[in-house]
Amino acid sequence: MKKIIILCALAASIAGCDDQNKTLSYTPEMASFSNEFDFDPLRGPVKDFSQTLINEKGEVVKRVVGAVSEEGCFNELEFHDLENNTGATLVLDANYYLDAISRERRVKLQGKCQLAELPSAAVTYETDDNGFVVAAKGAATSITFNYDADGYPLGKTTKSHDATLAITAKTGSDKKKKLDYTSESTLNGKAIATAKQSCDYDGHFNPLECVLSITDNSVAPPKVVHFTIKNSIDYY
Repeated sequence: MKKIIILCALAASIAGCDDQNKTLSYTPEMASFSNEFDFDPLRGPVKDFSQTLINEKGEVVKRVVGAVSEEGCFNELEFHDLENNTGATLVLDANYYLDAISRERRVKLQGKCQLAELPSAAVTYETDDNGFVVAAKGAATSITFNYDADGYPLGKTTKSHDATLAITAKTGSDKKKKLDYTSESTLNGKAIATAKQSCDYDGHFNPLECVLSITDNSVAPPKVVHFTIKNSIDYY
């Protein structure tokens, strides 16, 4: 009887670890889209979200809004770059994302809802055995994407002609706080910028509000700018 109790306890412990690993991991779609479209990835049963980047003057600089299906597919993504007065809204339609206004096919999908191609830019994506986008290739540009064991994006390397731009991120030891990171950007091996971010988190270990500092090392003396990122997240 004692052995049975021990085995049952061990099984429950393993199942608990599996549940926690699942809770703390990122889906291939969330990780890949955030890596490609430059927003912070989220985990758990996200229904919709917004991420707002605010500068030191309290001005909104950029904003991303997304709606996610129960299966984890992005039904809609909005991008607003207020600094440059540009933006776009992508809506899911079969195996394409369409521009919400022009109805032009902007993104082709593979499988259920993963990136496959940007038709107008002639860029194609490659995925690994786990469904994560690990590369993008165009006529004159190639990009490789990196992730950690939980699927968190660790940056990308872009090669175009004779230039190589690499962004490499490092997270801390606490798996629940993935968005607390430092990163370095290099151009042809020379450091041009560093970034550091720290966040407050909700019960799903997603960021509620973050403080981001970016140091531009390409100028002398180096210039440091600070941002606040405010997140709004609804869950299923």
